[in-house]
Amino acid sequence: MQDNELDIPRRLIVPTDSFYYTNTHEWVSLEDKNVVTVGITYFAQDQLGEIVSWKLPQKGQILERTQVFGLVESNKHVSDLYVPVSGEVVEVNSSLTPGLISDHPMSEGWLIRIEMSRENDLAQLMDPASYKKFIEKELEALS
Repeated sequence: MQDNELDIPRRLIVPTDSFYYTNTHEWVSLEDKNVVTVGITYFAQDQLGEIVSWKLPQKGQILERTQVFGLVESNKHVSDLYVPVSGEVVEVNSSLTPGLISDHPMSEGWLIRIEMSRENDLAQLMDPASYKKFIEKELEALS
């Protein structure tokens, strides 16, 4: 975390290094030429509250962009997870715990890794600046 991020509410922290975002608050980080890591954003975790359980796809499952690929349940409600890019699940985070998703949703609390079948899917996602504006508008609508 950078020093200037200490004064920013966590829900508004939007990492910029090779991250892409969806309007349903999933993040994508390009790990390799065509493998991405997927998780939920700080904003999503803040809206959900303490995560208590989750359901994720199995390794080898083929996913299509925008379909529901799983869910997370918190002490507030259950939320569907949407696939940001099409491809095959090559890894599911076997180290997940409720605390990891709740405390570190954009690092150790990642959910799945996907080998993309269409690299142009990344172009359909928001860059960090666009996502930050998007969540600021959502917060205005909530107030």
